[in-house]
Amino acid sequence: MFTFMLKAAQPRARRTRALLQGLAVITLLLAAKPAFACSSCGCTLSPDWVTQNYTTRPGFKLDMRYDFVDQNQLRRDTGSVSGGSLPLPNAEEVQRVTRTQFLNLGLDYSPNRDWGFRLDVPLLDRFHTTVAPGDTAESKSDTSDLGDIRVTARYQGFSESKNTGVELGLKLPTGSFHQTFDSGPQAGEAVDRGLQAGTGTTDLIVGVYNVGYLGANFARFSQLTLKTPFAAREDFKPGTAVNANLGVSYLGLGRWVPQFQLNGKVEGRDSGAEADRPNSGSRVVYASPGMTLQLPKNTQAYTFVQLPLYQDYNGLQLAPRYTVSLGMRYSF
Repeated sequence: MFTFMLKAAQPRARRTRALLQGLAVITLLLAAKPAFACSSCGCTLSPDWVTQNYTTRPGFKLDMRYDFVDQNQLRRDTGSVSGGSLPLPNAEEVQRVTRTQFLNLGLDYSPNRDWGFRLDVPLLDRFHTTVAPGDTAESKSDTSDLGDIRVTARYQGFSESKNTGVELGLKLPTGSFHQTFDSGPQAGEAVDRGLQAGTGTTDLIVGVYNVGYLGANFARFSQLTLKTPFAAREDFKPGTAVNANLGVSYLGLGRWVPQFQLNGKVEGRDSGAEADRPNSGSRVVYASPGMTLQLPKNTQAYTFVQLPLYQDYNGLQLAPRYTVSLGMRYSF
């Protein structure tokens, strides 16, 4: 866990004012940088801030995180759409539900206070039902597979405080992208590329982060990450994505650390002959309250709930009403 050297205690009024000012700045910054969420990406919660991953302490860290994403609300632009109001057959695809469970296994290694390296291996289980254009009955798919592995390196040796860092890495094309529908009129046909276990592409990941304080007992975190594919693969190229995460945690309760995040993403439209370009790309902002608990033997547990504050989807897409995240981390 990040080792914070807390300053001398400030009067209560000054601490409260500093917190309110910090939250106002965070809200304004994120409003200026809207965000996205896509069906294949899972939730937008920052795992780095959840357990203060950018540690300056050398050594290994092993973590496991579970995310539950239930996309059951049709949306167009910034409003919701009742699926029952859409006649069948329809010229548009009418998705019913996309329910995904993610399990991410992460291994983090810091050889010294300046450098860090991380490997993330995602596993997913996804149930999807939809009514294709021209159909009147649902088609279903059920996917359980390895997702796209990520490898990243970070450097935070710009100053003695080690409070600012940069991140560089790759998303590898390890996830399957040839899943077909199991039943219904579309049985045997390919599932939308945006709903496959992987994109099939190799993507560049570039990021920057900073940590600091908001008074004596409040810590803050900010992170900005860009993910963009190098090239299309088999007539599909996912849209470039920008992710902004900002958070506040309260450090005055000992082993219990309440946290609050604002998570934002903006995603461009997918491209290529296999892309559903009109119904891809979005801008989303989420609020994510949660709690981290320091357990014995260098172990942490955490839980978060992610709630949408702003959603703007291109075309007709499914969106989650909430996302639940649970995780544990062990340092050794």
